[in-house]
Amino acid sequence: MANKSLPGKLIVKTGKFVWTTMWQIMMSQLAPRNKTGEYIRPESQFRNYLNTQSENPKNPEQLVANRYRLYVGMGCPWAHRTLVTRALKGLESAIAVSIVYPSPDAGIWVLSKPELDCQTVPELYQLASPGYQGRATVPILWDDETKTIVNNESAEIIEILNSEFNQFALHPDVDLYPVAQKENIDSWNEKIYHAVNNGVYRCGFAQSQQAYDLASQELFTTLDEIDQVLATKRYLCGDRPTLADVRLFTTLFRFDIVYYGLFKCNLRRIADYQNLSGYLRDLYQLPGVAATCDLESVKRDYYGNLFPLNPGGIIPLGPDLANLLQPHRRETLAF
Repeated sequence: MANKSLPGKLIVKTGKFVWTTMWQIMMSQLAPRNKTGEYIRPESQFRNYLNTQSENPKNPEQLVANRYRLYVGMGCPWAHRTLVTRALKGLESAIAVSIVYPSPDAGIWVLSKPELDCQTVPELYQLASPGYQGRATVPILWDDETKTIVNNESAEIIEILNSEFNQFALHPDVDLYPVAQKENIDSWNEKIYHAVNNGVYRCGFAQSQQAYDLASQELFTTLDEIDQVLATKRYLCGDRPTLADVRLFTTLFRFDIVYYGLFKCNLRRIADYQNLSGYLRDLYQLPGVAATCDLESVKRDYYGNLFPLNPGGIIPLGPDLANLLQPHRRETLAF
């Protein structure tokens, strides 16, 4: 009797059904969504500010060098913000850094070496807050003295780094959040967070065509607007970088590397924008910033760990970052 095989059409339909069902289950765990399939990012839970300016000598948050440390993943754009701010302020000798890595099988961050009898970031959260049930994310601003988490919201951590450690900073005169520009910086931050920083994730983690189309349209409309603004301004708020630039930079750095392909943000590359591409080179070439940019970790963490988006786990060879060292010619732009 001749061997009989299943009809090709049945194999394809069965395979699509099984994979789609599994994909939906995995995506629901990776990326919470609303009824339209749009990705909804959960809020951070630890939102304390340091009160290091207190004149009380018994202030529990008394500032000493290396009392506080950052836990960061080198591939994570939110954690990258804190490293860029730390570098621009010159806080490397005052704020320690512990590197964590994503576990592709467990779906958690793992410490590069055990600290405080902890091997994973969820264990750190349990140490800081026994019984904690929320997400164990990075970055973390950690208090080594009290063994607890000060803050795990990157937008607030970079404000703390900018203002609270000037007595230890090599560049205390660098103010990335000046009072006179606060309103303008906050306006840019709100726009950039929704449409760009989180916008690329809204594209990549969209679970419906409608949600993807909306996120993609908002993303590129905003990038087009920023490119036009940067035609006459060196940075978003004038002739000096601010926290708005820091927050945008870490997304732009990853854009052509991972978001363009893996997250389907492929209408245009940053390299295709005349002003945005020069602006990216300008920020990358600021003292200390390039050292915070880990291309291989970015590729490994996205392509190697986001299984629902890249089931084969194949990591691309490129791109070459040599173009980020090319002249940006933005020095003459001021306002």
